[in-house]
Amino acid sequence: MAKEITYTEAFEELQEIVHKMENADISVDELSDNIKKATQLIKICKDKLTKTEKEVNETIAELNA
Repeated sequence: MAKEITYTEAFEELQEIVHKMENADISVDELSDNIKKATQLIKICKDKLTKTEKEVNETIAELNA
């Protein structure tokens, strides 16, 4: 079973991809693969943030009850 990537790992990898693109350190051949990987990483980050927001809101609701 594959290890689940953490938010921090996904964010750091995404930053690396963006840095390569900004500095033209990426070939056209690699661009498509990097775009696909970046899309997956963004989804991972978004899902984790959404889950965390839900948990925080539930905790706050419990404290206010």
